[in-house]
Amino acid sequence: MTGWINTAIYVNFDLISDFKLIRMIHELLLALSGYPGTIFTWNKRTGLQVSQDLPFLHPSETSVLNRLCKLGSDYIRFTEFIEQHTGHVHQQEHHSIQTNQAGLNGVYLRAFCTGLDSMLQPYRQALLDLEQEFLGDPHLSISHVNYMLDQFQLLFPSVMVVVETIKSQKIHGCQILETVYKHSCGGLPPVRMALEKILAVCHGVMYKQLAAWMLHGLLLDQSEEFYVKQGPSAGGAAANQEEDEEDLGIGGLSGKQLKELQDLRLIEEENMLAPSLQQFSLRAEMLPSYVPIRVAEKILFVGESVQMFENHNHSPSRAGSILKHQEDMFATELHRLKQQPLFSLVDFENLIDGIRSTVAEHLWTLMVEESDLLGQLKIIKDFYLLGRGELYQVFIDHAQHMLKTPPTAVTEHDVNVAFQQAAHKVLLDDDNLLPLLHLTIDYQGKESKDATGTREGATPPQESSPREVPPTGWAALGLAYKVQWPLHILFTPAVLEKYNVIFRYLLSVRRVQSELQHCWALQMQRKHLKSNQTDAVKWRLRNHMAFLVDNLQYYLQVDVLESQFSQLLQQINSTRDFESIRLAHDHFLSNLLAQSFILLKPSRYADDQIAMSL
Repeated sequence: MTGWINTAIYVNFDLISDFKLIRMIHELLLALSGYPGTIFTWNKRTGLQVSQDLPFLHPSETSVLNRLCKLGSDYIRFTEFIEQHTGHVHQQEHHSIQTNQAGLNGVYLRAFCTGLDSMLQPYRQALLDLEQEFLGDPHLSISHVNYMLDQFQLLFPSVMVVVETIKSQKIHGCQILETVYKHSCGGLPPVRMALEKILAVCHGVMYKQLAAWMLHGLLLDQSEEFYVKQGPSAGGAAANQEEDEEDLGIGGLSGKQLKELQDLRLIEEENMLAPSLQQFSLRAEMLPSYVPIRVAEKILFVGESVQMFENHNHSPSRAGSILKHQEDMFATELHRLKQQPLFSLVDFENLIDGIRSTVAEHLWTLMVEESDLLGQLKIIKDFYLLGRGELYQVFIDHAQHMLKTPPTAVTEHDVNVAFQQAAHKVLLDDDNLLPLLHLTIDYQGKESKDATGTREGATPPQESSPREVPPTGWAALGLAYKVQWPLHILFTPAVLEKYNVIFRYLLSVRRVQSELQHCWALQMQRKHLKSNQTDAVKWRLRNHMAFLVDNLQYYLQVDVLESQFSQLLQQINSTRDFESIRLAHDHFLSNLLAQSFILLKPSRYADDQIAMSL
């Protein structure tokens, strides 16, 4: 009888132990699903933990359970992160989330959370499968749970590193692409595959922004997450100003002058664009490392061109579609790339090149054939580069008396009247051309007048500090040209200001040559008079000066201007790509500045530097 009672007691204890174990397994599955209870408790700092007062657990079982609790802790933190940044927040948690996670927002972050949620789906399915198994066989052990979830033991900690990096460094926008990409380059296949899937979801946002920007000229970027932005590029001009002014010892060139010579795109002056033109640039810190800068520049060019066409009010029949009505085809190709599981730079760049080529060819046709680019370059050469020498010779004679003194408020009006008279005198009566040209005088006090409105086509003032009064009107003389659409994207105000620098230089050389010729005329008038030795010295000096200036003038007009202009026309006629035209024109302008000695410092400055060094 006693033995039967003891056996019954042992069986009862076993049943109680089994019941507790089954209950613990179900609570474990709930805890691993994000719902902790009494056996598995949640602490914000330490995560899920097994209660210490469970006598029916062996120490080895406790060790296995703690290992599983790490998975549950990561899962709970994943779900909290997803809820916080996708808008699916519980009402009582909303206030604290807004306070703690200020600065973390944006569509790329939501896309990352979507990909992260997708990555957790196999884990949730594994928990459902385990629950079904335990309902069918209550005697399955904790080791079985550990075995079924072992595939996530490497994955979750690695992905948690990415999440913590985003949270701690407040990474947003396309920087998330770079962060996920770097962590996906490890040697663990499960981690690599999971992060590649998350990256593919994030790429979907980038492709949508690319489609809007490249096909419609729309920059959909409210949170400043894309690698294209509106406004000038944030260069380090201020930080490098001292370095730029330093003399490099290269023929008297300073760092700033050498930079101007080498910068073929003139991007350092793009902030001089007219207010009616929207300027865009690259946000380098947002560009992922696996997208080369050359590809990003093509994306920028295409979007700028499409945006210019979309915002212009010209007749559609004249402008047409800059993408040649291939928007649907390009949109389909972008969608195809979006569906690819892995990012392919080759396919991506090939598509960008195709869109860029279409846009560049259309711009070439519009500018060269419809807008007569060659004719516009001839006008630039005739007036900015003094191709119409007879016009400026007559103008110098007419304006000499009014420009030899410091300019006043009426000087600009007077010189334009003189310019019109000179044009009529040399039979230049083009009613369509002359209204586009206007001589400007930059005198002291004009800035306050120009602050209310800048003349169309004129270069806006680059500095607000008071400037010295020009010694003569010649030093303040400039030429403004009203550039017609769409040539304004080639002849920007920055480019026209460069032409103005060359214009003033060439005009000064022509004036000196004219004065020396006038001295020769005076010499011829007085040759029948008796001359002394001092006169002979003067005439020899004039001859030497005339020899130098005449040869300089020949060099500038023939060896520099005509040679470079011929090369520019040849390059324009040998391509059907607008970007090639812009690059050739920038080369042309930079070569003019370099070969005309404009960027070199005066010899007097060089002598002063030598004297100071001694």
